[in-house]
Amino acid sequence: MKKLISIVIDVLLGATVVALVERVIVPSLMDVKPWAFSSLSMSIIIGGAVVWASIGLLRGASLGRLYTGLDIPEGASRTIVSHLGWIALTTCIIGGWIITDISPVEFLSGEGLQGAGRIFGALLTPEFDVIGAALSAMVVTIFTAFMATVVAVPLSFVLSFPAARNVMATSPMGKTIYVVLRAILNIMRSMEPIIWAIIFSVWVGIGPFAGMLALVIHTVASLTKQYSEQIEDVNDGPIEAISATGANRFQVIWFAIVPQCVIPFLSFTIYRWDINVRMATIIGFVGGGGIGTLLTQYQGLARYHEVGTLVILITAVVWTLDVISARVREALR
Repeated sequence: MKKLISIVIDVLLGATVVALVERVIVPSLMDVKPWAFSSLSMSIIIGGAVVWASIGLLRGASLGRLYTGLDIPEGASRTIVSHLGWIALTTCIIGGWIITDISPVEFLSGEGLQGAGRIFGALLTPEFDVIGAALSAMVVTIFTAFMATVVAVPLSFVLSFPAARNVMATSPMGKTIYVVLRAILNIMRSMEPIIWAIIFSVWVGIGPFAGMLALVIHTVASLTKQYSEQIEDVNDGPIEAISATGANRFQVIWFAIVPQCVIPFLSFTIYRWDINVRMATIIGFVGGGGIGTLLTQYQGLARYHEVGTLVILITAVVWTLDVISARVREALR
């Protein structure tokens, strides 16, 4: 299985490197637009991927084998792996530079610096007439994050046990539930809260409720993963001792596993609330309510003095909550 995975990795990596060279780097060096994608381009990319993967098959030297933990022979094979790694990294850096259109000249241009100076000047001279509306919106943001955490914690707690390998690996049905639940959680976590906020803004309308729901989804996925990994790391001694008394499955979980996880769970939860406060500001940009929505409005009107006020308030609140969160988590250790 590992050998098959290593081959797939090598094919994909080889195709990526060749595609970057053929579709990005060469056209840029020739100062022309990328030519139309054709059967020739496809043939070049496939051929490059095959050659890249063949090196691993013939010489036992590939980044796929390195990633999957397969043995790489000493000597020339390790040198080849090193060269392939540098080729892939260099190609990705050059291709990324071109794709993202990085331009130090534009960044340091006189016109650009003047524009940045005007904006930063406005941000550093805030307009405090909007402090009342800003504080009101900040309260909405904080409680959006708070309620999302409150709703997500019990859901995460319940889901963390079927998402833990050591709890569910006792039967084929348990393994199936574990794999399916992990896959669903990975999908939920892969979608950022701002995407969920867009979805819920259409579903329930623009406002803090949509933002809270977006944070709930992402928080459940993240906390369940953290909780389940903590459950997988518990000491087996108490589990064996409780099981020896004839306790049923629920009793083993409640009396042997939960006591070992309470403090880490609390630490994860407090840290997650801290994260949610920051995320609640961002999802306000897409209709999640709170100070993010107000910030978007002022930014769209180019009222940067008011934006400066909001930035100062956001920074102060996030910094304060970060300090409080760190102190509480330290006390729980």
